[in-house]
Formats: sequence, structure tokens, C-alpha cells
Amino acid sequence: MSNKKFDSKSLDQIVEKMIETVDHSKDEIFQIGEQSRKEHERLLEELHEVKEKVRRVIDQSDRLEAKARLARQRLSEVSKNFSNYSESEIHDAYEKAHMLQMELAMMREKEKQLRLRRDELERRISGVKETIERADHLIGQITVVLNYLNGDLRQLSEFIEGANQKQEFGLRIIEAQEEERKRLSREIHDGPAQMLANVIMRSDLIERIYRDRGAKEALKEVRDLKEMVRSALYEVRRIIYDLRPMALDDLGLIPTLRKYLQTIGEYHRTKITFTNISECQRLPNRLEVAIFRLIQEAVQNALKHAEATEIQVKIETKRQNLFVVVKDNGKGFDPNEKKEKAFGLIGMRERIDLLEGQMTIYSQKGIGTIVSMQIPLHIEQ
Repeated sequence: MSNKKFDSKSLDQIVEKMIETVDHSKDEIFQIGEQSRKEHERLLEELHEVKEKVRRVIDQSDRLEAKARLARQRLSEVSKNFSNYSESEIHDAYEKAHMLQMELAMMREKEKQLRLRRDELERRISGVKETIERADHLIGQITVVLNYLNGDLRQLSEFIEGANQKQEFGLRIIEAQEEERKRLSREIHDGPAQMLANVIMRSDLIERIYRDRGAKEALKEVRDLKEMVRSALYEVRRIIYDLRPMALDDLGLIPTLRKYLQTIGEYHRTKITFTNISECQRLPNRLEVAIFRLIQEAVQNALKHAEATEIQVKIETKRQNLFVVVKDNGKGFDPNEKKEKAFGLIGMRERIDLLEGQMTIYSQKGIGTIVSMQIPLHIEQ
């Protein structure tokens, strides 16, 4: 007993030290990421200003070029008819041509420097963006470690037997949670967050247009801004729906699936056909959620990876078994070829195993894919 207590205490001390060290590292990486984001925003603003300066300098250069051309023509005319002009006129023609040529050379040099600054800013923005992505990736990995240290390892001394199995199971759950958070974060960043950032930029643009071009042009930009906000709202609603359709609790699996497939088909402009040959009776909630997620993942794979233009979903019940078939006309793949980070298929197989079901995938490159699932209903009765 004394050895067990000593081992448990030592393990707890080691875990506490590890948590403290890892948490401190996470804070430092977070600070690096935040500083990089601020630098990224500052560089983007400066890049926008430099591009605007380049545009103005080009306009000024074009106007100076036209004036310099006229001045050279005037000087050429004076030189050819030297005797017809006074010394003052000759001097003025020469001075004007020389002055405009000098201004044009200076303006072109300014344009060159601005272009060099623009290219430098774009390179720096690319580097800072890479730093942000690396910081986010590291934070995600550290979060997995922290969750594990704060959870399973704190109680490891009480569950020595079967520790390897529990460790693997806990890590799989944590990794799945982190992948889902990363996916949701990426969708929000690439969708609503990006649109809202554009809204801010467009609002600044509207103010300038109102000052420079008047209310009519500004009103046109306001209409475009409304469309952008409407799209952002649609994206938010879609993400919320993907997290958990509320209709699943109220209406059940079949009506929710029908609505979901209709919505996702319209959003991706893809023809999705849904056929239901099963009885429209309610299933236990956990089973309905699992079946919905399986079909959702299969359809998402067809849309994102297979780039399908037509998808067929069929549900049928036979002898206490639910049969699901998801067929697409996408580009297909080799099922025997192992793919790294195929989290979608891994997640589907894990759900099927938990339901004591079976899943078979038929696919061929250039032909399409058929996902066939058989799920017993008796386990939930």
C-alpha cells in the first residue's frame, strides 16, 4: 500500500509539473499568434495604402507623359523654325520640356519604389500568415495534450489496469473533439468572419465613394453591402444547423434528413435525390443522431472530395435493420489506397462499430462512389 501511495503521489507531481510547463508554452505561442495577427492586420492596411498610392502615381505619370509629349512636340517645332521665335520663347520651350521630363522621371522612380514596397509587404504578409497558421496548429496540438493531462493522467493512479486502452480511447475522443473545433473555427473564419471583415472594409469604401462620387454611387455600394451581410447570416445559420439540427428532436430522422438534403443541395447547386422506403416511426434519439451524422458525413464527402453533381440517398428498413445507401457520380477513388488524415471515413467507421453495424464502400476513379450501411435497430429497443 505504501508503494502504491508513493507511486501515485510521484505521478501526480510529475503531471502537475508537465501541465504547468505545457500551459506556459501554450500561453507563449498564443501571444506569438496574437502579435502576428496584429502585424498581419497592420501590413494589410499598409498594403492597401501603398496600392492606392501606386494607382495615383500611375495616373499622375500618365498625365505627365501626355504633357511631356506635347512639350517635346513644341520644342521640336521651335527648333525647326528657330528664326520665327524669340530667344525668350525658345528658352521657355526648352525649360518646360526639360522640367516635365524631370518630373516624369521622378514620378516613375517613385512608382518603382512603391511597387518594390508593395512586393515586400506581400512577402511579409505571406510569412506572417504562415506564422499564424503554425501557431494555431501548435495550440491545437498542445490543447490535446493539456486535455489529456488534466483528464485521464490525473486519475491514472486509480486506473492502472487497462491504462493503455483508456489512454488510446481518451486520445481518440479528444482528437475528434479538437478536429471538430478546428473544422468549425475554419468554417467561421473562412465564412462569416471573412465576410464581416469585408463589410468593415466596404463601409469605409462607401464613405469615400459618398465624398468623391456622391450619394447615388454610395447607395449602389450599400445595396451590395446588404447582399454581403445576407450571405454572412446564411453562413451562420448553416453552421448552426450543421452543429445540430433542432428539427431532429421535434420531427424525427426522415423529415430532418429530407429538409437537410434539400437545403444542402440548393446551397451547393447539386441535385440530391432522397428515397425513403422505411416506416416513418420515431427511433431512439441517440440512434437518430448517429444515423443522421453518418448520412451527413457521406454526403459531405461526396460534395467536398468527390465533387459530385448528383447524389442519391436511400433509406430502407428490413427485419429490424436499417439500410442506407449514398451514391454519387463524383470522381471516385481507390478504396484499397490508404489516405492520410481521412478523418471523415474513420469517424463513419467508428460510428458504425458503436452501432454494431456494417459499412461497405464501392468506388472507382472516374466512376463514382457507393456507400452502403446496415444498422441493426434492436440494440436501441
